[in-house]
Amino acid sequence: MKKIAVIGLGYVGLPLAVEFGKKQEVVGFDINQSRVNELLAGKDSTLEVTPDELRQASRLAFSFNIDDIKNCNIYIVTVPTPIDDANAPDLTPLRKASAMLATVIKKDDVVIYESTVYPGATEEVCIPIIEKASGLKFNVDFFAGYSPERINPGDKVNTLTKIKKITSGSTPEIAKFVDDLYGSIITAGTHSASSIKVAEAAKVIENTQRDLNIAIINEFAKIFNILKIDTQEVLDAAGTKWNFLPFKPGLVGGHCISVDPYYLTYKAKEVGYQPEVILAGRRINDGMGQYTATQLVKAVSKRKIHVDEAKVLVLGFTFKGDCPDVRNTKIVDMVKELKSFNMNVDVYDHWANPNEVKHEYGIELISELKNGYYDAIVLAVDHSDYKKWGEEKIRGFGKEKHVLYDVKYVLSYGQSDLRL
Repeated sequence: MKKIAVIGLGYVGLPLAVEFGKKQEVVGFDINQSRVNELLAGKDSTLEVTPDELRQASRLAFSFNIDDIKNCNIYIVTVPTPIDDANAPDLTPLRKASAMLATVIKKDDVVIYESTVYPGATEEVCIPIIEKASGLKFNVDFFAGYSPERINPGDKVNTLTKIKKITSGSTPEIAKFVDDLYGSIITAGTHSASSIKVAEAAKVIENTQRDLNIAIINEFAKIFNILKIDTQEVLDAAGTKWNFLPFKPGLVGGHCISVDPYYLTYKAKEVGYQPEVILAGRRINDGMGQYTATQLVKAVSKRKIHVDEAKVLVLGFTFKGDCPDVRNTKIVDMVKELKSFNMNVDVYDHWANPNEVKHEYGIELISELKNGYYDAIVLAVDHSDYKKWGEEKIRGFGKEKHVLYDVKYVLSYGQSDLRL
C-alpha cells in the first residue's frame, strides 16, 4: 500500500499534500512546529489552501516528528532552494532533507524531489547523501524521481491540478510509477521527461526565460522614460501584433524568477561556459529597485519638494500582488535606496506578516494610513485593493503638493505623475 510523506509544507508542499490527501494516506511533514500546529488548527498563513480544502483532505495528517514518516514508502521533497549573498545556489535545505530521509528510507522506497535545482543536482548532490548515510544502493535498494513544482503563489486560477506536470524517474519503471502517481491528481495531465536531468533543466529554464522577457521590458521602460514616451502605451500598441508577448516592467522578486537563473548560470560556469544573456538580464532586473528609487527622487526634486527628510509612503511590500509572500521581495531595495537620500519611508501592506517583515528585513510596517501626510506615494505592488481604491483615495494620503509614482501600472494612464 502506498503511503506518501510530503517534506516541507510551504507554498509548494501543502497544496500537494492536500490533493494527495483526498485520495490516499499522506503525512505532511515540516520541521517548523508552529507551521504544523497552524495547519492542525485548520489555517494556512500562505493562503494557498482554504480551511474547507484542508478539511476535504481527510486522509492527510500533519507532523513535525520524524517517527511519523518512517512507515511511508514515497517521500516527496518540497523544501526551498534559495541563493546565498554571492548569488550561488544554497542547497542547504535539500542536503538537510536528504540527510533526514537517509534515517527513515527503506528498501524499495522512492524519493521524489520537486525543488528547483540545476541539471544534475538530484543525482549528484542529493542521492549520494542518502546512499552514504543509509547504506542503501541507489537504483537497487531505493529509487528516485524528479517532478518540478509549478506553483504560482496567489494564483487562484492556475492551481496545482490545472497545471501540466513534468515527471521523471531514475529507471524506466520508476519514471512510469512517478508519472502515474502524479497523473492520479493532476487533471491537466503530465509530461514524462526522458531523464531526471531533462526535467531539472526544463524547470530551471521556465523561470529563466520569463526573467529575461521581463528584463528586456524593463530596459525598454528605461529607454522610453528618457524619450518621455509612456511605456504602457507602447506595449499596448505593440501588443496588437498576434505574437507579441504581454510582459510588463517591474521589480522581479520572489523565490523563483529572481533566483532560478542563478542555478543555471552556476552549473554553466561549473562546466566551463560563461553565460552572458542570462546574467545581463539578471543585472537589469536586480537593479530595478535602485532605479525606481532614483526616478522618484528626481520627480520629487522637479516638483520643488525638499528631498531631504521628505515623507514617502510605499504601498505594498510582498513580491507580487494579492499574495502574502515576502521572500526575496525587491521592494526592500527601493526602500533602502530612498532612505539613503535621507527620506522618511513608511511601508504599508496588509497582505504581509509584520513580524516576518521585521525579522527578515528590519522594516516596521505601518498599520494605519494618514491622509494629507506624504510628499510622495509609491504604488509598488498591484494588490487588487489598491486598484479598487482608485486615484482619488490614494492621492488623499499625499500633501497638496506630492508625487504619485505608479510602479505596477495599478492606475490608468494619466492618473499618476510617474510610471515605470
